[in-house]
Amino acid sequence: MVALKNAIDSAGKKIIGRHDFKGTSAKVELSEKDKSITIYGDSDFQLGQVKDILFPEMEKKEPDCTKRLDAQTVQKVSGDKVKQELKIKVGIESELAKKIVKLLKDSKLKVQAAIQGDAVRVTGAKRDVLQEAIALIKKSITDFPIKQGNFRD
Repeated sequence: MVALKNAIDSAGKKIIGRHDFKGTSAKVELSEKDKSITIYGDSDFQLGQVKDILFPEMEKKEPDCTKRLDAQTVQKVSGDKVKQELKIKVGIESELAKKIVKLLKDSKLKVQAAIQGDAVRVTGAKRDVLQEAIALIKKSITDFPIKQGNFRD
């Protein structure tokens, strides 16, 4: 969330500095409580331009983090102004977790996979087998950024 907040702040500074956005309602807001980003603009075209500024800033701070965003429909606000909400997916959803567990079981690797809340815990006897499991998951699951943590001998 800290990297996301920094990316949104730097994107906001770029939006304020652009001459074609002077006097418009173009801005980006982060709601940490709702885990969402709201983008405001005067038109659909301007909304796209704000995204073109925001997404590279987010990718600079944390690679593949734009894959975690779930874009909602564009809503009309007062007059001809528009806004769009981008929900932030935190953790692995249950369907994706089940898919990962099934993928590991079908691969015949000597690892055990268990779903724990919004994470999948993979245990194995050897480091090489765990590295193979990580490589297999990263190769197979491309629509969601997979991170591994707490990797020890």
